[in-house]
Amino acid sequence: MHVLAIDEGTTGVRAMIFDQQSVLVGSAYEEISAAYPRSGWMEQDPLHIWEATQRVVGDALRAARLQPSDLAAIGIANQRATTLVWERKSGLPVYPAIVWQDTRTMERVNELLNQGVFTNALASATKLEWILHQRDHMARAAGGELCFGTIDTWLAWQLSAGRVHATDHSNASCTGLYDFLNGGWDAAVLSAIGIPDQVLPAITPSSARCGETDTRIFGAAVPLAGRAGDQQAAMFGELGVGVGAVKITFGTSAMIDVNTGDFPVLSQHGAYPTILWGLAGQRCYGLEGTVMTAGAAVQWLRDGLGLIASAAECGPLAASVPDSGGVWAVPAFQGLGSPHMEPGGRAVIGGISRGTTRAHIVRAVLEGIAYRTREALDALLNDAQTEPPERLRVDGGVAANDVFLQYLADVLGSPVERPETVQATALGVAYFAGMGVGVWKGIDDVRHAWRSGGVFTPRLDADQREASYQAWRQAIGAARLGAGPRPA
Repeated sequence: MHVLAIDEGTTGVRAMIFDQQSVLVGSAYEEISAAYPRSGWMEQDPLHIWEATQRVVGDALRAARLQPSDLAAIGIANQRATTLVWERKSGLPVYPAIVWQDTRTMERVNELLNQGVFTNALASATKLEWILHQRDHMARAAGGELCFGTIDTWLAWQLSAGRVHATDHSNASCTGLYDFLNGGWDAAVLSAIGIPDQVLPAITPSSARCGETDTRIFGAAVPLAGRAGDQQAAMFGELGVGVGAVKITFGTSAMIDVNTGDFPVLSQHGAYPTILWGLAGQRCYGLEGTVMTAGAAVQWLRDGLGLIASAAECGPLAASVPDSGGVWAVPAFQGLGSPHMEPGGRAVIGGISRGTTRAHIVRAVLEGIAYRTREALDALLNDAQTEPPERLRVDGGVAANDVFLQYLADVLGSPVERPETVQATALGVAYFAGMGVGVWKGIDDVRHAWRSGGVFTPRLDADQREASYQAWRQAIGAARLGAGPRPA
């Protein structure tokens, strides 16, 4: 039996097909472009997303030498809070997708906060309000003519020819419209911003059959049985199902998630509560924090400085020197996330001498990512009042770098493990979909099927680790100075 996972991210869409033993048998990827019509705005074409999804699914099936009818189920993971509105009858969007990173509604968010309505500019709530106010769409929404959804909802609608209008608890929890206590849409927030409930999708479990693909579109009727936000899917793909479990996804940023079990946890360090998933009538809460720059720092070494020709060169070059030669780095290219929450922070590299080589700089940047990860992780564990996990699991593109993972283990002082495929988002939503139709009977089956891609154990003793970490922390002040006023 085979399960198809569709992982629609901010910069591209990926299709991966897994067998019952979690072996990847076929995959494909295509980049997705974005438009930036004004400062702070970011939009994508919903129809292009759908067309690209169809192409990568077809390519993955061909790579696996399978037909649509060979699939037991389909799961969809997605960039969260990206907001789409489309016509119920035609299925055509009324406006481009407003990407989660878009901050056009920042002023409206501040107004709502002053009224006691807690949301943020990266959530869907004010984006949806903004779209519905364009060309007076609010009346059409109230009349049931329009549908709202995040990317998972949009793709399920297209795959089912309009018969499935649904999301799951993990995605709903990132919209700003979700009631964390009762597990439904928040009537008070909907009333405050005037969103009619007729436009909203049904909230379903993360692992359950909610419909099937249309044979005319997909070539077979395949159950749509799994859906989750990308970080929540990765958490499940890392088997982070126990309270206190932690996973870190190293993409452009590093996203840290802690499983907090049956209760939401509020943070003092810029992290925020989420719903990890809804399974068998139970919802699992999580706490999420961000290291704003991870893979983006490696891209800068390649594209900005030309120190490496490819990301794959980064690890061997860093390992070619015994240490960083006194060079240190705070990779805050996109500001400082958890626990500082200073978007104006700037990256800093110091300790450079005439003896500094490109290998020293590359090593210092990788070590800097590891130190920033520890700093954010310590803050989240403190918020959640939980001990560090015995083994930390990681995924994402940077997790393919063995040298970096060894640095991370040394900095954290605990073993670091990655799955066989570092695309844990796709793996996790494949598990959700497969569980929804019985490919895997439950968590125990998934644990048995999960495949490790290697464990990295710490080599530094506690005194060395703490001394190096505290020395690096002295550099944070320099990065935070970047947030201050600049000369004209």
